[in-house]
Amino acid sequence: MQISFLIHNAYGIGGTIRTTYNLANTLAEQHDVEIVSVFRHREEPVFACDPRVGLRHLVDLRKDGPGYEGDRPEYREPARTFPKEEIRYGQYSALTDRRIARHLSTVDADVVVGTRPGLNVLLARQTRRGPVRVGQEHLTLDSHSAGLRAELRAAYPRLDAVTTTTEADARAYRAKMRLPGVRVEAVPNSVPVPAVAPADGSAKWVVAAGRLAPVKRYGLLIRAFDQVRAQRPDWRLRIYGSGKQKDKLRRLIDDLGLYNHVLLMGPAHPIEPEWVKGSVAAVTSSMESFGMTIVEAMRCGLPVVSTDCPHGPGEIIDNGVDGRLVPVGDVGAIAGGLLELINDDALRRQMADAALKASERFDPARIAERYESLFSGLVTRNRGSVTGRMRGPLHRTRGALLGGAYAVRGAGLSALGKERSA
Repeated sequence: MQISFLIHNAYGIGGTIRTTYNLANTLAEQHDVEIVSVFRHREEPVFACDPRVGLRHLVDLRKDGPGYEGDRPEYREPARTFPKEEIRYGQYSALTDRRIARHLSTVDADVVVGTRPGLNVLLARQTRRGPVRVGQEHLTLDSHSAGLRAELRAAYPRLDAVTTTTEADARAYRAKMRLPGVRVEAVPNSVPVPAVAPADGSAKWVVAAGRLAPVKRYGLLIRAFDQVRAQRPDWRLRIYGSGKQKDKLRRLIDDLGLYNHVLLMGPAHPIEPEWVKGSVAAVTSSMESFGMTIVEAMRCGLPVVSTDCPHGPGEIIDNGVDGRLVPVGDVGAIAGGLLELINDDALRRQMADAALKASERFDPARIAERYESLFSGLVTRNRGSVTGRMRGPLHRTRGALLGGAYAVRGAGLSALGKERSA
């Protein structure tokens, strides 16, 4: 199959960008895959792109480059087709409207995948007849404004499928949106095997990572760690990430006298070498659309103490087996969950081993196999009404062999993970 991803900015940093590369790189082992980025603001992408994946952009915002288009009058005109209710609306323009419309009306692919609500709306309305249209949801339906939900309700019936990262969000789409004939499937994000050996559980560090934003509730984590410090002053907390709350969190650390125990480390890429420096991971969010950092930590051999917030943590962590779920907003419960693992070396290592094994289900090979099955099923379903969707016998043969190829690759990666943890 030929598969084309449409993404806001493939040259930035973020969970959607990373998981798109993970999926595209893996699918490219068996299919013709491209990533089309609406914007390009730097020379090279941050995340590794497999040479077999085509990467191109629609609007060039590299100020020092010969193709810079940020000073074009059309770029300064407001967008008319990109949904105004979308949070990224201010970054779109008449120029992006025109470029996206031209791309979707001429795209040569069997499957076209959008990666955010505004792009999914355009994909539903503007893609030429022929390709399967799949809209990925990397946030949640309930997190969107009423205006955006109305826009999605009008456009999404034209899609062939909507994918969410959690079963909870898939249930919300099925219950609250009228999508006759549209497949709604939950497919989690993928996280590859880290290039570093798993944590050995001996370091006296708790690690957290993510945007320094209100939804992450790092203030709660810092207050909880004040209680941890009272019992275990030999342990420390590292928080990785950047954001507008940095100064506020720094003041809280100073007010609590935790400047020797809680460290704001700034952003780190890659993050895996930082995870393995710790022995316990912490997530205190009030909401997670998935929980990428939870899986990242588990893949590095860390048990995670996480708030049981909507939507992802409860679908990732097996409470009491490979991590601990605690009530949202409860400082005492967060501290208790951390101290449970800090004070019991055997339990901490037991949960770490379980986390490492459980996280294998998020390997890109396994997630790619689920997407390939979805795509192939939709192409087959539409084959009667659209001629020439499959590009001849070669594509059919490759599709039939894909499941076995992914299974072999997944087994190899699993064995590699076990070897590293030995």
